[in-house]
Amino acid sequence: MDTTPENLENAQTQPTGHKIADHVSSTGAVVVAVDGSEHAEEALAWAARQAHLHHRPLAIVSVWEPVPSMWLDTAGIDHAVLYAELSSAGADRVDAARDKALSLHPDLTVETAVGRGDVRGELLRLSKHASLLVLGSRGRGPLRSLLLGSVSAAVARHAHCPVVVVRPGGTGGGGILVGIDGTQRSMGAVAAAYDQAAATGEKVTVLHCFWDARVAYAGAMVVDETDDAADVRSLVAETTAGLAEKHPDVEVETRIVRGLADQVLVAEAQGRDLVVLGYHRQHGLGELLFPSVVTSVLEHAHGAVMVVPSPE
Repeated sequence: MDTTPENLENAQTQPTGHKIADHVSSTGAVVVAVDGSEHAEEALAWAARQAHLHHRPLAIVSVWEPVPSMWLDTAGIDHAVLYAELSSAGADRVDAARDKALSLHPDLTVETAVGRGDVRGELLRLSKHASLLVLGSRGRGPLRSLLLGSVSAAVARHAHCPVVVVRPGGTGGGGILVGIDGTQRSMGAVAAAYDQAAATGEKVTVLHCFWDARVAYAGAMVVDETDDAADVRSLVAETTAGLAEKHPDVEVETRIVRGLADQVLVAEAQGRDLVVLGYHRQHGLGELLFPSVVTSVLEHAHGAVMVVPSPE
């Protein structure tokens, strides 16, 4: 399947189906996708809290993918009956999720939507008008696990808004970790981390990792004040400039580490409440170069990981 953003967003739905984005009226909502799995339940709770903290509506959506006609014909299954059952199950799922969200945060404004089509394409369309898109890292059962794992990765690569993938195992209490690389794509991630910290009261750790010859023989090491790395410190300071004035109450720690970025970030991510990374949306050949550091953190971190797209 072609996984470029345009093809994902233009994936065909059934002729009589409506795009799920047409049924979500709230602009700037926190959107969470549910499928009945335990991972989706964790994503729902996380999304509901975000909507509550940031005073935004919560949109709960469920997308089911049509089964190829030849499979149904071979098995003698009536298409209309199956699709009606899938739609009904989706409606029950979002209704239950709405009740759960309101039990956690009764003040929320919640809307629900059920649609059919390509899951990734539908979620990418929703991301055009959402403030945040929240997903579980895996779905139901071994096969669904592989499918929704690929959905999470594809949506994180191509979404128009920040995407949070809620992974299992997060213990909390470690604050917010934001990884920066000194480029423009880090700016949105740092701003998102500060905004989150301002809403939650958590501490922000700004982490910059770089590699030089010393890593080859000494391994990863923290850069302290005695280390000759003034240019690196200046780069980090430029990335965070202005945010301290905007959020004076946010506690911030800066960590500069020599080492391989993916390894250091995965290690530093353990025990954090949230890990925030920036990513530049790319097309064509650039899509093949999805940063390994983002992939590694999405696959190995415990708890929630936010991927923030940089401006086009």
